[in-house]
Amino acid sequence: MMNEADGVDRLFEILMPILRATAVSFEVVCVDDGSTDETVNRLQALQAQHPEIAIVELSRNFGKEAALTAGIFEAVGQAVIPMDADLQDPPELIPQMIDHWRRGAEVVLAVRSLRASDSWFKRKTAGAFYRVINLLGEITIPANAGDFRLMDRRVIEAIRAMPERSRFNKGIFSWVGFRTVAIQYERPERHAGTTKWKYRKLLRFAMDGIISFSSLPLRVWSLIGMIVALGALVYGGFIIFKVLVLGDRSVPGYASLMTVMLFTNGIVLIGLGVIGEYLSQVFTEVKRRPIYLIRSIYRNDQDNAAQD
Repeated sequence: MMNEADGVDRLFEILMPILRATAVSFEVVCVDDGSTDETVNRLQALQAQHPEIAIVELSRNFGKEAALTAGIFEAVGQAVIPMDADLQDPPELIPQMIDHWRRGAEVVLAVRSLRASDSWFKRKTAGAFYRVINLLGEITIPANAGDFRLMDRRVIEAIRAMPERSRFNKGIFSWVGFRTVAIQYERPERHAGTTKWKYRKLLRFAMDGIISFSSLPLRVWSLIGMIVALGALVYGGFIIFKVLVLGDRSVPGYASLMTVMLFTNGIVLIGLGVIGEYLSQVFTEVKRRPIYLIRSIYRNDQDNAAQD
């Protein structure tokens, strides 16, 4: 959750009856990702009504991937279901997920059959992202599948064993594998508030995903370098042939020389940019900073006392 104070009451009004009807013991871990509104206060008020609520308050905004990781790491159940607080992940699917889990599925994946709530541009760019990452990557990430899924404790322990700081959870979820069942649903409109995902963040998210799970963009520059070098060698041979065999001693034009120089320099700069993206992730990993920092944890089974 981040600045979801307007929607948390409606969320729990829908969510709690569904969870109680499943006849399983449960805990709802609410991760506050540095909200600046009354989200934490609203959650504490709801906690007095629903003792199953646990509140994990991060020290600042660390971003969705870090907040999602915090929720997964702090959850203690035999199965974990990450979901957004905006009700675009419909709680009505939870009983169906639990049913598949009881029948042996270790991952129950919720796949969006329709994305009518998203803009045309977002649908197209999302489709392009999945095609690109599955083409370049070493694993297949299911298209139109978000973070909304059920994961068995075996899956959670495998995810906890992955220590990387630059988290791309969709890739991590796919990488660990395990027996997976997919169910379809139509993504509804957001209940309250506005999305925190701007296109600049989405672009950064897409780049992090590709870099985290594919080394092909890094390796391909060796091939591009060889092609450019071969082209330069062929062109140099052609110039030598013109001078020695044909006796053409005219100086090549300025325009053609500048074109070749600008093209090759552009190729070099693009290659350095790709290397820089990978190097930035290496830099992040070697510092070994925590993925997130927790300010307080509030649980009813500890008399509502905060753990600092």
